[in-house]
Amino acid sequence: MNPRITKSRFENHSNGNKEHTVAEPEQDRELELALKDFKSSMHAWSETEYTRPRRFEQSVRVRSWRVALGWAMGCFLVTASVSGGLMERRHVQEQARMQAAQRAAEQEKLARQQQAAKFTDEELLADVDGDVSRQVPSAMEPLAQMMNDGDSK
Repeated sequence: MNPRITKSRFENHSNGNKEHTVAEPEQDRELELALKDFKSSMHAWSETEYTRPRRFEQSVRVRSWRVALGWAMGCFLVTASVSGGLMERRHVQEQARMQAAQRAAEQEKLARQQQAAKFTDEELLADVDGDVSRQVPSAMEPLAQMMNDGDSK
């Protein structure tokens, strides 16, 4: 007999009756062989499945448009940032040019006013000079004409 005694699963613990307490040795060997065969077949199957070459298919998913959209958005943001900076720089340059043009226009206007004031001053001085530089004052002009007439006779 088998030196080990195994208890059956059907042993009734509640009433103390021990049915099938010892299994027959022949059945134990058959069960043991069946379990060993099952175990070895499972190991063999697992080993073949793990060593079997596998083919993975990579399918192009619909998500590829997301990558393209991401790149497009990135490029758009970079372009918008650069163009925004360039537009701001151009705006500042235009404002500087407008301010320079305003200053130049103001300086030109001031120069014209000074020249106009100088011209009127020059005309006034010319009139005064003409009045002062006469040989004979206007009140004595008839006398001067008589003397000129006398010299010519």
